[in-house]
Parts: sequence; structure tokens; C-alpha cells
Amino acid sequence: MMISNIKHFLNKFIADDSPTFDSTFATVCLLCQVGLADQKCTPEEESAIVRSLSKLVNIDKANANELLKIGMNAAKESNSVFDFTSQLVELDAQSRTALIEAMWRVAYADGYLDEMEEALIRKVANLIYVNHSDFIRTKLLVQPA
Repeated sequence: MMISNIKHFLNKFIADDSPTFDSTFATVCLLCQVGLADQKCTPEEESAIVRSLSKLVNIDKANANELLKIGMNAAKESNSVFDFTSQLVELDAQSRTALIEAMWRVAYADGYLDEMEEALIRKVANLIYVNHSDFIRTKLLVQPA
């Protein structure tokens, strides 16, 4: 029941040319889980999530903020990242790598990479079949100088 209500709500925000509901919802939740990995999602991390959602899901900032709220609740209630990674099988390799890059951007948004954030991103990369070289390349791409 809860998932159907969320799906109905999210369908208002998802653009016609964006990925399907399942991958959109999974993307939102995974980005939120990175923000929550160190037990405190900072305003900088929330901003990074909104920017990433705008880019990955092709929605405006206001709708991305609404998705952030939904994703935070779902991420807090989830028992496993597999709940979300299993919804990403339809994504191509470029989209999966873009998600990992976005996760790194969220992790580094507060100026500090927590070991739990890195472990989560590594686990997701493995589960969605992002090769290790892309995992490292995206990390180095967004890592502060």
C-alpha cells in the first residue's frame, strides 16, 4: 500500500523522458542512503542530492526537493540497499556509472568522506555491476583537491 501511494505521488514529478518509476525511486533512495550513511545528512549533502536528482532524473529543483523528502523516509525504513539496487537492472552502463558518480558527490558534499559512505558506494557499485576502474575514476573525478 505504501509503495503504491509513493508511486502515485512520484508519477506527478517524473518527466516523460526520465527513467521508469522503479529506477527513479531507487536512485532517490540510494542517494539518500549515502547522505544518511554517517548518521547525519547535512544541508550540503541534501543540496548535492537535489542537484544530482535534477541531473539524473531530469526534474526541476522543486520536484527534486519533494523526492528528497520521500527518499529520506524510504531510505530510513529500508533494511538493505538491495531493495533499491535490484530496481536498476534496466539502466545501461553509463547510467549506472553516473549514479555512482552522483553518490560520490553526495558523500563529498560536506567536505568529509566517512568510511561508511565509501563502503556503501562500493557495495552499490558491486551490486549494479559498475567496474572497479569506473568506481575509482568517478571517485577521483569528484574528490576535492
